Amino acid sequence: MQPLRRTFHLGLVAGTLALTAAACSNSGGGIAPPVEPPSCAGTNYSSTFDAVQKIIFERHGCAADACHGSAGSGGLDLRAGQSHPNLIDVPSVGSPERRILPGDAQRSYLWLKLAAATNPGSVEISNSPMPIGGTPLSKEELELLRIWIYNGAPAEGAVLGSEELVDGCLPEIVPITIKPLDVPALDEGLQFVMPSFTLPAGVEAEVCFASYFDFSDQIPERFLEANGYMFRFKGIETRQDPQSHHIIVNLKLMDPAQLNHSDFGDWTCKGGPRHGEICEAVDVHGCGEGGLCGSTPRNTFACNGFGPGPNILGQDLFRIGGAQQAQDNREFYPGVFAQMPVRGVAYWNPHAFNLTSRDHEMNSRLNYYFAEKDESVTPLKTIFDASKIFSANAAPYTTQTVCNDFVLPQGANLYDLSSHTHKHGKHFWVELPGGEQIYENFLYNDPAERRFNPPLVFDSPEAAERTLHFCSTYNNGVADDGSPDTELVARSSRVPESARQPGSFGTCEPIACVEGKIGAPCDDGVRGNLTGNDAACDTTPDAGDGWCDACKITGGESTENEMFILTGSYFIP
Repeated sequence: MQPLRRTFHLGLVAGTLALTAAACSNSGGGIAPPVEPPSCAGTNYSSTFDAVQKIIFERHGCAADACHGSAGSGGLDLRAGQSHPNLIDVPSVGSPERRILPGDAQRSYLWLKLAAATNPGSVEISNSPMPIGGTPLSKEELELLRIWIYNGAPAEGAVLGSEELVDGCLPEIVPITIKPLDVPALDEGLQFVMPSFTLPAGVEAEVCFASYFDFSDQIPERFLEANGYMFRFKGIETRQDPQSHHIIVNLKLMDPAQLNHSDFGDWTCKGGPRHGEICEAVDVHGCGEGGLCGSTPRNTFACNGFGPGPNILGQDLFRIGGAQQAQDNREFYPGVFAQMPVRGVAYWNPHAFNLTSRDHEMNSRLNYYFAEKDESVTPLKTIFDASKIFSANAAPYTTQTVCNDFVLPQGANLYDLSSHTHKHGKHFWVELPGGEQIYENFLYNDPAERRFNPPLVFDSPEAAERTLHFCSTYNNGVADDGSPDTELVARSSRVPESARQPGSFGTCEPIACVEGKIGAPCDDGVRGNLTGNDAACDTTPDAGDGWCDACKITGGESTENEMFILTGSYFIP
């Protein structure tokens, strides 16, 4: 197998990979009965989209007859009952973007047109911002639209985060199953589908499981390498249920005969007519129409120690895809290509959190778009700098800035940058030599992607002239007014059990109070104590109102912990 490694140009697309997350406990959860909506002093909205319809489209006049009502300006009808099917995955007029791309506001032309009026200069659009001649959306209204899109732009149900942005009440927040990606035409690409897995209610989880794939009957010969073992592709599009924090898809170099290893557990059908039944790992059609054979999900960090072989922190794994948003499109720069085998073993490594009262079956799909020979000029190169991944260690109720440098090779043409942190990461930026800022992000769970066309060329023989300086500021519990924020501070009680698994990271020890004498120290000096000295937090002796739960930031896989990663894509002509 060793010679194969030298032939791979495996495309890990920038910004898709986060080595992170928490492991899944397959216990707990259960389907909860529907919850009656609370009594509401304001408007009672039937769904988040109902709020978008009334607060944005109707109040701002977008659905008026003379605009996108009966007049159907630009071919778009935004009247109630018509707007949703007129928006979702529908091509826009005057732009290559779709009107609404589920999961991705930055590639949804309606959002861009509205954002251009709310935040002038923040986005590039053709023609005029919207609403034309009307009052721009408030920042809260624009954020409501973004959150709805990020969560898959569903027609029904309330999505997480929207309840704080409406002037009334929404029904119970429920898990969202996103609209699947369309399958590419046979001569354009193929779709790689993840065997689904159950994410229990109220659980944050990182798991690893395997599946065998064989695309030999789906790839026209002209996209294959001479040996017939590899195929070329020029981009990947990923769409996954919005409960996901990230997914990483790895190729594992192994003999398929090893798929009976005990780490894989039972191989069962996920979906299809044989759902739940035992299946043969290498029988890709054995589960019937819509079914996939997959191994039993196991709690892990980055598939560390999973399956046969040492497999220590990704050794013997090659990343072939992934995303850290619900919708992610990685179109390589013209002439850039990557390769992957026609058949093999995939390790799926999703990290997700289900903050609802209902179990959810998680879904993910990746479209690989074929590259013709004349489109395959130079291999994809990627940045994934995790050399200071766990450097953040801010004490409770303080902030901290961590920086690092990445040296590009001579001749690098940089065309894509993104970042990865967790919830304490409030500001990430990248500078060129000389201090010019070329990237900035403020949203950990929907990080910005910066594309450069033409690419930035780094051709100096001096390493200092090819160095990207990148930093992230971490906030461990400081409110805007400088007071302690007990919701933002890292807390031991909120680190999921998965992050306490052997070989994992992220267990934090309480050293400051979150109740009683908030912010006061409460470290009892006992290492490994995960409960803290609550009595030290009591407002008066024996009051019983104290809670020692705040930790310094620790590097780790759960969103309560932290990471510091720069990602990007480049090529060398």
